[in-house]
Amino acid sequence: MLKTLIRHPRVQAGLAALLGGYLRFALGTTRWHVEGQKHLDATVARRPVITAFWHERLPMIPAMWLRVWRASGRKARAFVLVSRHRDGRFIGEIIRCFHLLPVHGSSAHGGRERGGAAGLRALLARLEEGDHVAITPDGPRGPRRVAAAGVAQLAALSGAPVVPCSAQCAHRITLRSWDRMVLPLPFGRGVIVCGAPIAVTRDGAEAALPAIALALTAVLEEADRLCP
Repeated sequence: MLKTLIRHPRVQAGLAALLGGYLRFALGTTRWHVEGQKHLDATVARRPVITAFWHERLPMIPAMWLRVWRASGRKARAFVLVSRHRDGRFIGEIIRCFHLLPVHGSSAHGGRERGGAAGLRALLARLEEGDHVAITPDGPRGPRRVAAAGVAQLAALSGAPVVPCSAQCAHRITLRSWDRMVLPLPFGRGVIVCGAPIAVTRDGAEAALPAIALALTAVLEEADRLCP
């Protein structure tokens, strides 16, 4: 009975609004420092980019986007790839609280998973329109910190660079999920780390994927070092 109730669309919408409100409060009361501001400035300048980060830091990435959105005069748009699964729809409702827009699909290897190819096509269209894209290459179900091919393929097809990002909060809870997701707590200190953009040539997606994965782990570890 409880599981059925939780799956109801109205209940999920209410839960998403509550969680989105909590994250706005927690992220808004955190004192943020940005490392790699020059890489973030490229996003503010409306250059279409693919922002990539490991799935475990998803709850804190809106803090970075809100900075970009405000600095652009509230004109910048970003689209986030989320799963077609029920969990993905739930996440999609939460990110709307941060002026992020969901694209339902998958970051599957080679786009072969159902919805993967459609999701990548939708993101490619958004980049061609001048919008930004955010993607978790190991989402939605892992393996943890293993990048699916979609992020490199998207960069190769669009010509947009991949900007590796991560974040960490001093006050946090680490969940017992497959990705060890970090949930921020309010009134703490936080850091956002943006790495150098990674360009991918038209035929270089396969070769670029390991470098993208290494860069994502590097910025995550730097965020952990700066905010233990």
